[in-house]
Amino acid sequence: MTTFEPLPETMRAAVMYDVDDIRIEERRLPGLRPGDVLVRTGASGVCSGDLMPWYVRRKAPFVFGHEPAGTLVAYAGEEPPMPLGTRIFAHHHAPCLHCDACRAGRFVHCATWRATALDPGGMAEYFRVPRANLTDTLALPEHLSFLDGSLVEPLACVVKSLRRALPHGVEAALRGKPGALTGTTLYVIGAGAMGLMHVAVAAAAGARVFASDFHAGRRAAAEGLGAAETFPPGEAAERLADLTAGRLADAVICGPGSPAALAHAVEAVGADGTVLMFTPIEPDERFAFDQSRAYFRDVRLVSSYSCGPADTAAALDLIAAGTVTARRLAAQSFRFPHVADAYARMSAADVVKAIVTFDPV
Repeated sequence: MTTFEPLPETMRAAVMYDVDDIRIEERRLPGLRPGDVLVRTGASGVCSGDLMPWYVRRKAPFVFGHEPAGTLVAYAGEEPPMPLGTRIFAHHHAPCLHCDACRAGRFVHCATWRATALDPGGMAEYFRVPRANLTDTLALPEHLSFLDGSLVEPLACVVKSLRRALPHGVEAALRGKPGALTGTTLYVIGAGAMGLMHVAVAAAAGARVFASDFHAGRRAAAEGLGAAETFPPGEAAERLADLTAGRLADAVICGPGSPAALAHAVEAVGADGTVLMFTPIEPDERFAFDQSRAYFRDVRLVSSYSCGPADTAAALDLIAAGTVTARRLAAQSFRFPHVADAYARMSAADVVKAIVTFDPV
């Protein structure tokens, strides 16, 4: 093993046993196989998905955190594509790039993508990036902090979501065409971290963006990121109809994983529009909507699960350009090992985005 700096024999990691039971445990550093690299964690975000009890409990106990950025400090076998000391983002899943799914751009359906994972997870002082994951590991520009680097994965999920909700305009926007979404109306339900990223990216591309949330502070944050109007969910249907002269939205991003939110999304989308389900509803839970009304309006209901290398590359470009940054999101940092506090504060909606930072060497 070739190292960049002296390494300890053990490290600390945050193990999630339940949503209210996060423990800091000591573990040995992950062992490296040929082609693997070791990363000293600089920052790791708390994912909105890890706030869902049903999702957490089917995986627990586990070292959570899949939004990490850090420094490449060791490798085994052949030299990695980036030199030791490089500040990087590493995706927790990465595709082979060669199978039929990858060639079609359907990276999350690649067998390698589904089999790969960071070891043990992002909420640890060090983590192993398996050789297979290096297909979606990116060097951070020098001017970006680890806080901003930790936003690559969640923003990449937003990029994929917008690509599926507004495919033609978003592709042009990601290629740098000014005002690519001018004339497009987007409605974002839920102005948490992920909703705010949708607002920021779409507004920067020229879309007319509306957003709803129960929290006045989050509605104000959405307006600060470019939303034309925001409103409480109970007022959304009427206000949206008034503001669009009855056309409603070309696309609706449904952030909350609830039947009520998804049913509202179907009612808020206009003719030939798209409803994007960003968060899953709990398994076995069902939702009801006016299928006849949706049918005769040609409504599309699509989902967006995770992201792939094309999305992470686009996300890093957006962060480097300042479209989405930790500062613009008003993200709050928590020094490791205060992971449980970070999780609790974000779960309680006291902060919109919690990011755990680690001591520099």
